[in-house]
Amino acid sequence: MNWIALKSESDLNQLIELSFQTEFGIAIFKHSTRCSISSVAKMRLSSFWNYGEELPIYYLDILSFRTISKIIAEQFDVNHESPQLIIIKNGKAIYTASHLEISVKDLRLSLEVKS
Repeated sequence: MNWIALKSESDLNQLIELSFQTEFGIAIFKHSTRCSISSVAKMRLSSFWNYGEELPIYYLDILSFRTISKIIAEQFDVNHESPQLIIIKNGKAIYTASHLEISVKDLRLSLEVKS
């Protein structure tokens, strides 16, 4: 699994552009390093993620980059949660899951329905 750091508004703009070019869009995982549930969700993603370039995954440390987290919530009209997995396709949020709802299996099923 190749986590791509999301650290700036410029990074966010680049991933939005990329969401138009990849098969399934892009994934953003919002993570709190102080939250045990967030650590479990990150571990589950790391263990079961089997996407490559067709769904790149970006990692946002919400404690270090709160402003970016707020921009994501506003721009994609999603409630801020942590941990949270958001899929952006063609510049729009098409999937979101939080806390223990984060599951690669559920994500795969959702993407199959949308394709």
